[in-house]
Amino acid sequence: MTGELAEQADTVRSARDRIDFDTARVYAIPLRTKFRGILLREGVVLRGPAGWGEFCPFPEYDDAEAAGWLATAVEQAALGWPAPVRDRIPVNVTVPAVDPRRAHQIVAGSGCATAKVKVADHPGSLDEDRARVAAVREALGPAGAIRVDANAVWDVPTAVRHIEALDAAAGGLQYVEQPCAEVSELAAVRRAVRVPIAADESIRRAEDPTRVALAGAADIAVIKCMPLGGVRRALRVAAEAGLPCVVSSALETGVGLAAELALAGALPELELACGLGTLSLLTGDLLADSPQVIGGYLPVPRRPPEPDPELLERFAHPDPARTRWWLDRLHRVRTLL
Repeated sequence: MTGELAEQADTVRSARDRIDFDTARVYAIPLRTKFRGILLREGVVLRGPAGWGEFCPFPEYDDAEAAGWLATAVEQAALGWPAPVRDRIPVNVTVPAVDPRRAHQIVAGSGCATAKVKVADHPGSLDEDRARVAAVREALGPAGAIRVDANAVWDVPTAVRHIEALDAAAGGLQYVEQPCAEVSELAAVRRAVRVPIAADESIRRAEDPTRVALAGAADIAVIKCMPLGGVRRALRVAAEAGLPCVVSSALETGVGLAAELALAGALPELELACGLGTLSLLTGDLLADSPQVIGGYLPVPRRPPEPDPELLERFAHPDPARTRWWLDRLHRVRTLL
């Protein structure tokens, strides 16, 4: 372990010991539309001396990967964040895999000039994806920016074919996010198409998050402080990657989203709209005063927010077995920090 990593681990362990894990609260909030294959967002919020943090790794992630998410929650609840360099963040509207009419409605009502469109949610989706992207272009107008996210499901030939078709349907894509799973595949796609490539999973789920830049596999880095282990570590990853960055949500409640906004607020440079306007995908929130997208921007929080007690009760997980599962997971992962 390098000196820097050892110091970081010591800081997280020290902060961990300042958290009262026995008062953690498990939540469950339904989604408006299926997203990432789920209709219910679950997680845990916990309190520390600096405020509240959120632990919400997706259920399929193992404990080792979930440790980064807990480190982010501990940083937020016990330490807070570095000072921001901007007061507001430009954001994209997120369009799930919905029909063209609904996609148009979502974008037209968002106030955003950039849209991120989910594609490739099932085999044979290309015609549906093209129609959705075309509807988004109609809603945005010619000056708006469209990016698509394939969540790493394509092989290289499929990626090249679909990217070219979607680029035509969009009248030009800003970029395509994570078209393939492997770094070598991203590099091959990047050589074959004119649309810029953004890396997401290849950064946040990699042992070496900077490898995509070294391999010539991406033009843009999508970073999320939740899986990366906190705002401070994500800032280091962004600096080492040396690519333009987009900060994206991990579908958190307003508690965890505050950390992503803090990251976007602290980045030295921010050229592109961020994927942080995701609270609209949930049917509720744990904050009484959820951050609202106004004119395509979200405000940067100065301190970790505090969930509303009534909302903690309303969205308390209704399944005792599932609540126990989350608390057991929390305490297992705690030992890994």
